[in-house]
Amino acid sequence: MSEKMKYESAVIRIEEIVRLLESGDAELDKSLSLFEEGIGLIKLCNEKLSAAEQRVKMLVEAEDGSVYDMPFVKENED
Repeated sequence: MSEKMKYESAVIRIEEIVRLLESGDAELDKSLSLFEEGIGLIKLCNEKLSAAEQRVKMLVEAEDGSVYDMPFVKENED
């Protein structure tokens, strides 16, 4: 699997793999191979999302009118 694969392409391939696995038509060896590929793609997507999250910054305007950047902070997921 290529680190150069785009996030969107990886998601499309994951969706294809899910459809193939859910159909139940693939033989066991092929199903395992697809599952392994899917896990690798999910890891790739998670890495790309983490890298993107690190790059996201919010522009914030202070009361005095100055603008500064602030690192992206995840909201609590309840």
